[in-house]
Amino acid sequence: MKKKTLPRWLKNAIRNRYLYLLISPGLIYFFLFKYVPIWGLIISFQDYLPFLGISGSEWVGFKHFERFFTEPTFWMLFKNTLILFGLNLVFVFPVPIILALMLNEVRQPFFKRTVQTMVYVPYFLSWVIVVSLTFILLTPEGGMINKLIEALGGQSTNFLASESWFRPIYIIQIIWKEAGWGTILYLAAMAGIDTQLYEAARMDGAGRLRQLWHITLPGIRGVIVMLLILKVGSVLELGFDHIFLMLNSMNREVAEIFDTYVYTTGIKQGQFSYSTAIGMFKSVVGLIMVLIANRIAKLFGEEGIY
Repeated sequence: MKKKTLPRWLKNAIRNRYLYLLISPGLIYFFLFKYVPIWGLIISFQDYLPFLGISGSEWVGFKHFERFFTEPTFWMLFKNTLILFGLNLVFVFPVPIILALMLNEVRQPFFKRTVQTMVYVPYFLSWVIVVSLTFILLTPEGGMINKLIEALGGQSTNFLASESWFRPIYIIQIIWKEAGWGTILYLAAMAGIDTQLYEAARMDGAGRLRQLWHITLPGIRGVIVMLLILKVGSVLELGFDHIFLMLNSMNREVAEIFDTYVYTTGIKQGQFSYSTAIGMFKSVVGLIMVLIANRIAKLFGEEGIY
């Protein structure tokens, strides 16, 4: 009698059981909080009422999408979100790359580790703390920056309630908080570059700048492209908590974005179907942008994300 053998996939699962156990918390998280809620998108096509539930609520088709696209608010939200995303892409995205390239040229290990720690620590602070520190520095009632301006003969400015100052402050906050995280990723990619390439370049007379341009940057190009594709996918997903904490009645015209508008209409006003339709629109646009960016990357010979 022939002994039954286990299928190959089951053998691999048993052999790598500890690896699967290691990634199981992440898989459970994504399943519960990313995939299960997809079922709730159906209420964007209904006039959802909590006491009737999904099965009992009236089906209205694309009514909420039509309302959203025809309201003047849509263009304000779209403009604000695109402008902030564009500023992110131009000013924030290159900073970790530049910082990593600079740190990679440092030959003093102690100084290098010290700078890495200093730029990495802010990443662990919540946006509540970052915005609170900003308030302490910029408030017109005794803020350090305004005190310095007055000491130099200028007038105190209410930066936090100014439309013109909202976007620069927003970008500076993101750079200060998140540049360190990106730097770690790029430094890890640089560590994988073959050191023999640098030795050969030095023998051929290449200086530090030429080595950086012809070896280091091409060596991390794949990581740059991958992170850029993911960044483009979040074109309408700028993050709720940061903007919400900076938002006030004085800067709403330039600060209100899709994320904060979903909270206002969905949670505060109870328009669940309408806010779900907005969230679905954001997700679809993000998916399309990722697919387009990935396709463009492949046309230029890069691997992309899949």
